[in-house]
Amino acid sequence: MTSSTELAFLVIYAVSFYIFIIYRSLQISQDHFTKVYGLRPGWIFHRLNDVSDAQWRNFRGNLSILTLVFGIFTLMATSCRKYGLKAKGMSVIWLMLSLAYLSYLHGACILYILFIASANFLLVKICGRTKFVFLLWIFNITLLICNRVYEGYPFSLFGRSWAYLDNYRGTFRWHICFNFVILRMISFGYDYHWAYYSNRFDKEKHIQRCNNCSLGRTCYQLLQERSLENDKFSFTIYLSYLIYAPLYIAGPIVSFNTFASQLDTPQRTHSLKEVVWYGLRWIFSLMLMESMTHFFYYNAFAISGTWKHLSPLDIFIIGYGMIGCTIYVIIFMTKQVLNFMWLKFFLLWRYFRFWSLINGIEAPENMPRCINNCYNLESFWRNWHASFNKWLVRYMYIPLGGTQAKLLNVWVIFTFVAVWHDLEWKLLSWAWLTCIFFIPEMIVKSTTNTLKVESSVGKFLYRELSAVAGAITITCLMVANLVGFVIGSSGINWLLSKFLQKEGLPTLGGMFITFYVGTKLMFHISDAKQKHIHSR
Repeated sequence: MTSSTELAFLVIYAVSFYIFIIYRSLQISQDHFTKVYGLRPGWIFHRLNDVSDAQWRNFRGNLSILTLVFGIFTLMATSCRKYGLKAKGMSVIWLMLSLAYLSYLHGACILYILFIASANFLLVKICGRTKFVFLLWIFNITLLICNRVYEGYPFSLFGRSWAYLDNYRGTFRWHICFNFVILRMISFGYDYHWAYYSNRFDKEKHIQRCNNCSLGRTCYQLLQERSLENDKFSFTIYLSYLIYAPLYIAGPIVSFNTFASQLDTPQRTHSLKEVVWYGLRWIFSLMLMESMTHFFYYNAFAISGTWKHLSPLDIFIIGYGMIGCTIYVIIFMTKQVLNFMWLKFFLLWRYFRFWSLINGIEAPENMPRCINNCYNLESFWRNWHASFNKWLVRYMYIPLGGTQAKLLNVWVIFTFVAVWHDLEWKLLSWAWLTCIFFIPEMIVKSTTNTLKVESSVGKFLYRELSAVAGAITITCLMVANLVGFVIGSSGINWLLSKFLQKEGLPTLGGMFITFYVGTKLMFHISDAKQKHIHSR
């Protein structure tokens, strides 16, 4: 079978499959909408809208207010820039605007943020350029845990005279947002630490190799890796970095070096035309999300558990064609929730990144690749929360030994990621399951990189085995997320028993074939991109 024939077959299969799934999914949502909760009156054809996800509901409900606030923020900051303000001046402007923003969000709890930030700054200045810099990690991880255990520290903990402040805690829980602030505090401390030592980053060599830098622009990596002068590590710039309004709530995450470097000179990687087009694409994506939540109630089905009571035909559709297989339905619902989560975070992160770009601060792009175009764990995590991945590589992976200790690093890193998200056993189970699935992939990749396949038969076998490996990896990813976000660690035995039953094996086979076809399509997409790059 030629490559073009195979592609045609795969496309026909995928298009036919999804036309049928979409058609029946519409009917299922229409027939069973009274049995799920989280639906509200919508604006598209008088249909109900699935707002069962609290994070999306809050963002969508406050979108107009956020846009107004960031519009005012941008107008004032841009006006001040025109007067020639540099790093110190702009940091003061952004600090004052961000403090006003945080006062609305957190009310009196802003005192906690300022106190902890000041303590961290003092610790960095004392230990940041000594061998005791590791104390920074101990301090911040302790904060991470205590913030969750004490639920943001009620003021009543400090006595009755402080208890009245609990009536002024703002509209948003401060300790939820503070997880991102902790990452920024660690970034500041280690960028300060590394600035003291010789920088191994070869700026000239990088400029020659980088497409952006060679054209006179400044890429994110260059901003991050080059050392800053001591005056950039001031308390004012540090505090404005921690609470910079456009990126405060959800990121994307930028390193301190990158932020401080753009105070003097706004980002030049993206032109005004590109930023405007970026915003228009975001509006199109928002309309896509609105259409999805108005016509498909997957998230509402998942969280309400209504799928358990569907008829065999409905299970056939919701379960991607596996009649009566409960485990497949659950995994499919996990897949649909992952797709919903991907689009949700895509919109959240790109919205805040858009406002940051308008204000001259470039942040890494989260979700640079669609979730359905990732067939191995490494590419999935590199392209899911990409800015967090960059942070983990810079501040954890490389200091822990990089590729020389890769098999051990993943355990430490994913454990930290789980704790950073929340203190739950099921998240730790998710992290450790991911590591178990990650290790074979790393070993196989390391082995295949040393092999050179030149014959046509060898290339064919290598591609087929890679597709099989991709299907297995996607299945493992589904299982890990199922344990972490649906059934928990206590459900692992139940999950295994379902797979090992007579009906479980055909289910596993059906999932495998579906993921195999998807992986082959991803290969063709990758090949097309490579041909396009080489044709330039």
